[in-house]
Amino acid sequence: MKALCNREGLLAAFGMVSGVVPARSPKPILQNVKLVADADEGSVLMGTDLEVGIRHRVLGMKVERPGSVILPTQRIGSILRTSNDSELAIEADEDRLVVRGIHSEFTLPSEDPSLYPEVPDFAAPSYHVIQAADLRRLIRRTIFATDVESTRYALGGVLVELSDDSITMVGTDGRRLARMVASAESENDAPAPAGSPVIPVKALKLIERNLSDDDPPVHLAIQGGAAVLVRTERAIIYSRLVEGRFPRYQDVFPSHVEVKIPLETGPLRQAVEQASIVTSEESRGVDFQFSSGVLKLTSQAADVGSSHVDLPIAYDGKPVDITFDPRYLTDALKTLDDSISIVAELIDSKNAAVFKTDDRYTYVVMPLTRDR
Repeated sequence: MKALCNREGLLAAFGMVSGVVPARSPKPILQNVKLVADADEGSVLMGTDLEVGIRHRVLGMKVERPGSVILPTQRIGSILRTSNDSELAIEADEDRLVVRGIHSEFTLPSEDPSLYPEVPDFAAPSYHVIQAADLRRLIRRTIFATDVESTRYALGGVLVELSDDSITMVGTDGRRLARMVASAESENDAPAPAGSPVIPVKALKLIERNLSDDDPPVHLAIQGGAAVLVRTERAIIYSRLVEGRFPRYQDVFPSHVEVKIPLETGPLRQAVEQASIVTSEESRGVDFQFSSGVLKLTSQAADVGSSHVDLPIAYDGKPVDITFDPRYLTDALKTLDDSISIVAELIDSKNAAVFKTDDRYTYVVMPLTRDR
């Protein structure tokens, strides 16, 4: 294999692919990445930990002799970051790997590329098409509510539900739940996936990193209820699905609502952040007192102090008092633009609170109970 690489192009691909490379592995070859240089098909950089894998296009490669090479992640990454050359020559045979710049040359041991596990290509005949900006928003607004430490349920990822014209993603840790719906098109009569496919957090973060809002639409396919394949403009990402049963999240939504209160994201987030300044691990809660024209947020913690924040609101109904862990609210509010309007649907201090936006986002959070 012999090629002349655009350093910035290879570095960009390397930054994405190296994110899935394990620091330790029973298979040492997985601590590397694989470069496939092909002038006709295009050059690809691959990385995998056998659970999550990525194939990323490498731009600006002039291939003189096609072939594959194993690149040691740390050393090649350091070479690419510290080099001042716009182009680097990479040459490999069975015995050694050589990387040359204008004033530098690095010779490293070579490994057999055929020993590297293959990362699946996107070959699904039917799939769903989603706008890149929508998929980024779906991930950002649900991934924070997951629980990667859970052993009882498949809470270490986000549930995906697909229909002919929509995609729904749901994340929960048992104390809060985030759900969002966006438009999606079924291509070639893509069937709704069997079971409850849950994409792990690591894969979702990798997918989001590979997306920009102005990218072309993304292709997503669930394979046999065991894996997911996502094709973006620059990469193909493969991931096994999270094993286990996702809880029946529909049961979380209250059957009735006592009051609906319109709120603005920016002012609410700021008020919650201010009220949470005077909290502690032992006294985490912030009291929310909704009344005519004003929301009063108060908190008090021993050896820390107390706080009181007033937020004017457009509400003229019966008073409702409820206590929240402020972290659960700010986590969700940070994923929304400050200008977005929210409607809080409340019952009382003991039942789940529901927050909804106009763009089909729903966030459910359980209140805290504490001695008064």
